[in-house]
Amino acid sequence: MNAIEILILLILLFMGVPDLCRWLRRPALVYPVFVLFGLGISPIADGQVREMLVQAGQVGFLLLLFEVGLEIELPRLRDFAPALRRATFWALWQYPVILALGHLAGLQWLGCFIACAAFTSCSVGMSHLGWKHYPGLAEEPRRRILLVMLALEIIAIVLLSVETALYEKGLSGFVVLKLLGIATVIYLISRFAKRVEALFAIILRHTTHWRMHLLVLLVLVVCAVGERLGLSGTKTAFFLGLFMSRIRHDGQHLEDFIAPISRRFLIPIFFFALGLQISWSYLFSITGAVALGAAALILGWRLVIHRRLLPTGGDDRSFLLLCPNLTIVALAAGTLLKDGNASQAAAWMLLTGLFITIPAIALLPRPRGEAEGH
Repeated sequence: MNAIEILILLILLFMGVPDLCRWLRRPALVYPVFVLFGLGISPIADGQVREMLVQAGQVGFLLLLFEVGLEIELPRLRDFAPALRRATFWALWQYPVILALGHLAGLQWLGCFIACAAFTSCSVGMSHLGWKHYPGLAEEPRRRILLVMLALEIIAIVLLSVETALYEKGLSGFVVLKLLGIATVIYLISRFAKRVEALFAIILRHTTHWRMHLLVLLVLVVCAVGERLGLSGTKTAFFLGLFMSRIRHDGQHLEDFIAPISRRFLIPIFFFALGLQISWSYLFSITGAVALGAAALILGWRLVIHRRLLPTGGDDRSFLLLCPNLTIVALAAGTLLKDGNASQAAAWMLLTGLFITIPAIALLPRPRGEAEGH
């Protein structure tokens, strides 16, 4: 398929996929469905077109993590500490299984730990709709599950910031300096987030025609500065959103103003391009089979953890809210894709994340009444 044909397909997907998922009452499946469509046409997509979409999708991924950060309203540490402890134990119970699976998939030990951080994460942006409409949950377990979801995502981002630096450069004086740079960038973001927030507020109040473009431009500028200082643009975007309060203007959140560029265009392109990067030779090979088996084993072990070791406080399926992880898996797999010798391991990681995320969302109880739009 050439550039024009793929553009036509993308426009049709932009229009049809959200409506399809709403009709299925699974609005959280929107992004995984884009991955499936990308995977479906990957054998016939032109190589140059694939590369163009991958590059455009990186900006979408940056905006996605910025919006995820915005969605997380950090409570006080005293209130958040129990959720952090619970999330840590939830993840650690899974580490032996994931380390063994990563080794089976051909990852070195550091790559296995990257897989652990990614697979034990929670993509809050995907899980939140399921959590919001989950029927029958009492108020206290509902709040506890949300805090654990947030804790799992934050822990994964922090771990990946360290592990990917070690993976790319090895343990050296340079890496130590880079880790100090990462910590410095996170500290600076926390200190100057209020000033950046004030700039966003000024743009929202005093601009109209170029408002959306200026908001996106400001996010990109901050991320470019963070990348210069040693923290990748995507992680800078996450922490920028994390340390900013939920900005509202005329009853709308900040992410609603940039949605025409982010949610309706660049973020879907990122997930579509993610599917394009998975070769069918991996899908219909031992790599795909191992990924499918790994996803089934991880989900099954989580059910055991939920029932026997660390219950969420909800019903038998409430643990599924902690399972969608495709966003963070994509972040981790991006590190492996930069390594020309690890493309098979990256494909295994992406496929495993996809095979975990789609069943986890699909098996959630159907919400009562009509699901809200994505």
